[in-house]
Amino acid sequence: MGEKIHLVVNGAEVDTEVEPRLLLAHFLRDVCNLTGTHVGCDTTSCGACTVVMNGKAVKSCTLFTVQANDARILTVEGLANLGDGKLHPLQEGFHMEHGLQCGFCTPGMEMTAYAFLTKTQDPNPTEEEIRWAISGNLCRCTGYMNIVKAIRYAAQKMYAAQPAPVERPTAVAPVTAPQQEPERVPVRVQGGGE
Repeated sequence: MGEKIHLVVNGAEVDTEVEPRLLLAHFLRDVCNLTGTHVGCDTTSCGACTVVMNGKAVKSCTLFTVQANDARILTVEGLANLGDGKLHPLQEGFHMEHGLQCGFCTPGMEMTAYAFLTKTQDPNPTEEEIRWAISGNLCRCTGYMNIVKAIRYAAQKMYAAQPAPVERPTAVAPVTAPQQEPERVPVRVQGGGE
């Protein structure tokens, strides 16, 4: 007997019945045919299965699909659709900065980075901030330097076009010296016969 669920996966409404123990990772791969979500460890250790659920990065290998009922799910396939026919800045960054390596961790890394960048909206996150954000994702090629560069590339592309907040001086009335009455000097007229 299945459980009825409703999800929005990459913008598409999904109404179906699922077995209550079906993990979200397997639902996405086997039912929705979205195989970009990888399953690496089945214990939330590696992060290859990371997707974005309601704006937060979650590891879909230990989340039951029924727990995601009424949620909005974004997978790496949906990330591509956000780019208006082009690569999303994160995907472009991983390509340009050679962050792909073997590619197994890439979907999870990109989804974790997407949740991080959309939360912070910072065009210049520090290396420490990025490394902390992706600390739940493992790269078995251990090439984290290029992954950090790729996320920085994406942050610049996603948020640098927005004007940085600028501190503007508040309007203050001009300060002027108090007006003094001109000193009155008696005028003497020569030959006036005073």
